[in-house]
Amino acid sequence: MVKGKPESLNNGSDVIDKKLAVSIIFATICRILLNTARRFPYPFAPAISRGLGVHIAAVTSMIAGNQAAGIFGIFLGPVADRIGYRTMMLSGLLMLAAGMLAVGFFPNYWIVMSALVLSGLAKSTFDPAFLAYVGERISFSKRGFVIGLTEFSWAGSTLAGIPLAAFLIDRFGWKAPFFALGILGLAGMITIRLTIPPDVKKTRAFASADYFGAIRNLGKNRSALGMLGFIFFISAANDNLFVVYGVWLEKEFNLSILALGLGTIAIGLAEFLGESLTALFSDRLGLKRSVVAGLVISIICYGVLPFFGKSFPFALGGLFVVFLVFEFTIVSSISLCTEFLPGARATMLSAYLAASGLGRVLGALTGGPVWLLGGLPAIGIVSSLISLLALVSILWSFKQLKGANIE
Repeated sequence: MVKGKPESLNNGSDVIDKKLAVSIIFATICRILLNTARRFPYPFAPAISRGLGVHIAAVTSMIAGNQAAGIFGIFLGPVADRIGYRTMMLSGLLMLAAGMLAVGFFPNYWIVMSALVLSGLAKSTFDPAFLAYVGERISFSKRGFVIGLTEFSWAGSTLAGIPLAAFLIDRFGWKAPFFALGILGLAGMITIRLTIPPDVKKTRAFASADYFGAIRNLGKNRSALGMLGFIFFISAANDNLFVVYGVWLEKEFNLSILALGLGTIAIGLAEFLGESLTALFSDRLGLKRSVVAGLVISIICYGVLPFFGKSFPFALGGLFVVFLVFEFTIVSSISLCTEFLPGARATMLSAYLAASGLGRVLGALTGGPVWLLGGLPAIGIVSSLISLLALVSILWSFKQLKGANIE
């Protein structure tokens, strides 16, 4: 259990110097590449299936492999805490570049499958190391602001990365985004080497513990387990809706593909605004209060969403609010999570992302059957109930943190 004053409140600085700001900016741009590689196969699965000459189900299997690979990132967190955060960031970008370029030169089904699995693993390697790097250098009082800004990389992949991928596919064919991401991944490695100082040897007890010891220590930390339960449930609740929202809009309003694209843009804008609100207000409200408030509003939003299904503008507005609140809650929780195990941040964050991935898998599996069982009202009820479990988990986690200076 975390006791006393968090370690990084002594290490992190209230002043963000220019060199640190530059390193965070470039690493955030690298995250846009990783997020784009993770997300662009979804809308362009038909183009990839035609290019490979395989059934669309074969491409969705690749996408599932991409998501599943992220779960294994939990085993890389202790490695990052031991060998250094810059090294792991470079390793993640190398995986991305190698996989994407391999598709460009050798475009066949198994190479594409391997590339998408690698890109999922790359994100799970890079993200915990980067977030741990930020957590180690930014004071807790400014953590929500900085993490909120870095999470623009997620919305950026929707608002910029995917449209650019569409342009490349239209002009140069389905392989073009793979080539572009591979080359940019190599460029990202160069910028990380130039802007982030070399890793120094870790001397803290937790970070220098043996590999399985790090996993065991995480498993014994009740507050950390509560946080993992929270992210598992909130991710499951969101994907329970996410996997069927397109079906809902198409069935209810008889929309074209172009009109459905507006839904994606609305979600991207909601994510951007949610990240902005986190950067602006989460530190002032307090990260714990921000997470709880976001969860309570999410529970309400899922429950009332079916009542917004009478017209397309209202439906789109309802989705916008749901994803805005979800993003605000998630980014606030990431900022909070960077302080749960100050001596092993990457271990904690990799477990957090793995639990999120497991939750998304569960949500994707439940969404279809729940939709068939009762349509959007059933989706709303189930997502609300799952979010309620997330609220119970995070409140239990905070109870275990009693006495720790984390607000």
